Amino acid sequence: MRGAIWFVVGAGAGVYAMVKGRRAAEAFTADGLRDRAQALGVGARIFRDELATGKAEKELELREWIEARTAGPKQIGAAGVGQQRLAPEIGHSTGPENEAQQNTEGSNP
Repeated sequence: MRGAIWFVVGAGAGVYAMVKGRRAAEAFTADGLRDRAQALGVGARIFRDELATGKAEKELELREWIEARTAGPKQIGAAGVGQQRLAPEIGHSTGPENEAQQNTEGSNP
């Protein structure tokens, strides 16, 4: 009985070594190297596509986050950049061309 167990173990190890040897020998043939190079190219394309998809998703997420942060309730009459008066009040100047007149009105020539 003991000899049969060792025979099965030895046969299994021999088959395992033979399969691994054939795979290693096939990997270093011209066809095997070509297959591995093609597999590497496919892997690189998949990685590039996944990277582009992740980049686009993250960019969309960041744009939505920025829009949510900047789109708040607008305050009417709040002093801010780009706020303009619709019509000038009577007696008040609103442009740089009238600043010289305001500065010289009270001075003596």
